[in-house]
Amino acid sequence: MTNASVKILIVDDEPPIRKLLRVGLSTQGYAISEAPAAKPAMVMVKAEKPDLILLDLGLPDIGGHDLLAAWRQEGLQVPVIILSSRTDEAGIVKALELGADDYVSKPFGMNELAARIRTALRHRLQQQGEKPVFQTGELSVDLVKRIVRLGGQEVKLSPKEYDILRVLVQHAGKVLTHRFLLEHVWGGSADVQYLRVYVRQLRQKIEKTPDEPQYITTETGVGYRLREPD
Repeated sequence: MTNASVKILIVDDEPPIRKLLRVGLSTQGYAISEAPAAKPAMVMVKAEKPDLILLDLGLPDIGGHDLLAAWRQEGLQVPVIILSSRTDEAGIVKALELGADDYVSKPFGMNELAARIRTALRHRLQQQGEKPVFQTGELSVDLVKRIVRLGGQEVKLSPKEYDILRVLVQHAGKVLTHRFLLEHVWGGSADVQYLRVYVRQLRQKIEKTPDEPQYITTETGVGYRLREPD
């Protein structure tokens, strides 16, 4: 799928934000549509069938969370990236748990947004199943043999450390909430402090500088993100 064939719907009630996005994304070849509120967005989704939606949570008619929930309940699988204020951690977490694919905080850089868009589109286009070997930088994870290497040297992980890394690999480039990781690794029964402890241990083994991680980064108040594959 080329940029020229990708249709992006911007749902935001602020004209300056819509203009910024329209100009910035149009120069990258995306086809842009705009909706200033939830109700026209609902009509445009059905009529235009966009490939990706940029959704502001603070809409004037229907809240962004309610709109997102309605779309997901209807079975809409289009990637949705949330446009949020930098301080709205609770709103971001709720949106991700409702089915948003990612988020960017206002004010955001166009390069950051473009990277989020590419990641969301790639995840939706991936065929079912996992690639046997994941590689990013010097970190490689063989999902079939369950072997982790850093710079060619095998790294020994505990079962829980590997399970966390495997889930992150399956969603590399996307932010995963604490609750998502707890559900997929512990079945939802563990406390978030367990997750923090294991992520700290995992970083000690795969990061050259654990206090300044380059592979597993923290999304403050939200969760964790694994660096995209090479």
